[in-house]
Amino acid sequence: MSLTTDFIAELIRAANESDRLIHYEVSRLFDRAIDTIRDMREQTGAVEAHRARDVLIGLRISSERARDLSAEEVREALVDAADVIRALKICLERIR
Repeated sequence: MSLTTDFIAELIRAANESDRLIHYEVSRLFDRAIDTIRDMREQTGAVEAHRARDVLIGLRISSERARDLSAEEVREALVDAADVIRALKICLERIR
């Protein structure tokens, strides 16, 4: 598996265990997802997609509010991040 695939799996696992994560772990995952999405978007050379921008804003806010989020909000944000990364991975594979 690639590092991207491993990270997607990590996000999904964390989403399934969102009630057991501490706020630091949640914030760290959100920050890694933001960095990954930005890097992958840059690699595609595509203009920023509206959905990707919305997800990045949401992830940044969620990262800053990690202490106050419910397990369900964490789960939804992690799944959204995984979906965006998966879509970008598919785009990159088509380019290469």
